[in-house]
This record gives sequence, C-alpha cells and structure tokens, in this order.
Amino acid sequence: MTFITRFAPSPTGPLHLGHAYSAILAHDLAVSRNGQFLLRIEDIDRSRSRPHWEDQIYDDLSWLGLSWPEPIMRQSERLGVYDKALDELWARGLLYPCTCNRKDIAAAASAPQEGAPLHGPDGIIYPGTCREKWRKTSATDTRAREIPLRLDIAAAGRSLSGSNHTDAKVGDFQEAGVGPNDETGSVVFTLGELTNTIGDVVLSRRDMGTSYHLSVVLDDAAQGVTHVVRGQDLFEATRIHVVLQALLGLPTPQYFHHLLIRDDAGKRLAKRDDARAISKYRAEGATPADIREMVGL
Repeated sequence: MTFITRFAPSPTGPLHLGHAYSAILAHDLAVSRNGQFLLRIEDIDRSRSRPHWEDQIYDDLSWLGLSWPEPIMRQSERLGVYDKALDELWARGLLYPCTCNRKDIAAAASAPQEGAPLHGPDGIIYPGTCREKWRKTSATDTRAREIPLRLDIAAAGRSLSGSNHTDAKVGDFQEAGVGPNDETGSVVFTLGELTNTIGDVVLSRRDMGTSYHLSVVLDDAAQGVTHVVRGQDLFEATRIHVVLQALLGLPTPQYFHHLLIRDDAGKRLAKRDDARAISKYRAEGATPADIREMVGL
C-alpha cells in the first residue's frame, strides 16, 4: 500500500509558520517512505475564500521546496459528492434540521448537566433543542435544504456499537503521533464519550451544502490518504471523522497529530497573525532552510 499524506489548507488568508510545519512534516513523511504527498484546497467557505490566497498557497509551498501531483482536488468542485452522502445519512434517520443560532445554543446550554463539559470540538456542545423538536413532529422523507443539518451523534453511536450502554465501544483509530494529553497508539472511544464530549455536530452548513467534518472524510477517502498529518487542535474531531467513516463505509487512515506552533505568549498561530506569515519572512530575506529551523524541522 502506498504511503499517502496530504496538506489541505483553506484559501482564506496567508499561510503562517504553523502551516509550514504541518505541510513540511506531511511532505517529508511521505518522501521518507517513498510515498506521495498531496495538496487539497478546502474552499467550501465561498464567502471567505479568495483566488489570490489560493495562488499564494501554491507560491509559498513551492518556495518551501514541496511538490505534489496534478490535478489538485478542490472542494468547491465536489459538492455533488457531499450532497449524496447527506442524502444517505438522512435516509437512515441520522440527520435533522437545526434552526438555532449561536445565541440560542449558548442560552440553552447555559445550565449543563452536572459533570457534562460545556465545550467540544466545535465549541459549545449542542443541547439538542432542534433534535427534540424534530422527533415530536412528523418527519418527512424529503431532506431539508438550505437549513443546517446536524448528526444525531447518539443515534449514530448506537447504530455502530449495537448498544445503548454509555461504555459501549463505538470506534477506534491508530495515533502515530501524539494527542494533546499524550494519546498515542490505539485510541478507543465509547458511546458516552461521543454524547458527552462531542454532541450533535453540524454536517451541512447554511450556504455551503456541507461542513468541514463531512468534506474532509469524503475527500481523504477519495484521495486514498493513508496517514492524516495535522495539528493537535483537531485531535478531538478525529472521533467525529471515524464515526462518519464507519457510517459511510470508508476506510479509516492512521492519524499523526503534531504539536502546534505558538507565538511568544503561547497562543497558537492563526491566519490573522500576519506577522508570522510565510510571505513576510520571504520578503525579509528568509530561506526555506530558515523556515525549517524556525519550526524545528
């Protein structure tokens, strides 16, 4: 089996040192194993994606000495694939429409059950307001359109584990790197962990027709990615992705979560942090070797 990694940036701003670290690491791992490094453009957020940022991605990565095969996968060209997967999950009764806004969710979750965490991979854990409304109405066979759709995570977990017990195993994945709490090797998760620490995540956002979680799972499978290299900030989301892979009959790759590049105050870098943009270092005379040294590679 060919060792395949990928780097999948969004063209919504300049690449910074954290992007450089992740891209170089994924590239070097593939090269060291005579594998393949792929580039994918995650441009489903059409309101924020810009052609000049996409061009800058190609320019920065090429300058770093990275190469990849053509053509490049672009998410904006795969909306039909995402739509078909949503139809499948809807037909199985695993999705429901949600009309709550952030203010509604914050208000409903202001008094969580004792011992239940307030935040998950996508922020405040959804309290299930629209799920309960949907169950009380006469649900139709026609999938809701132009309305965000959430995954009923408890129903999904029960269908995969075949059990209602909170300690029932739902899935697992192999961690070749290290999680934020030193997780490595085989990582197993249960039904209770899904419901208590993740909740009903959005799989189709308004004006996008999909979401990061759904798209990344389908795209990794379509590209035959065997090892997903990404930051520890996405470690908790991996359980969501493993659940979706199982539900949609897709293979689960190995995961390699890495440390995050942080600023002097210890805060992880963001695209708005232009002071650490690769292009800025280039303009100041830095070399690709300098960038590698800055990120510890």
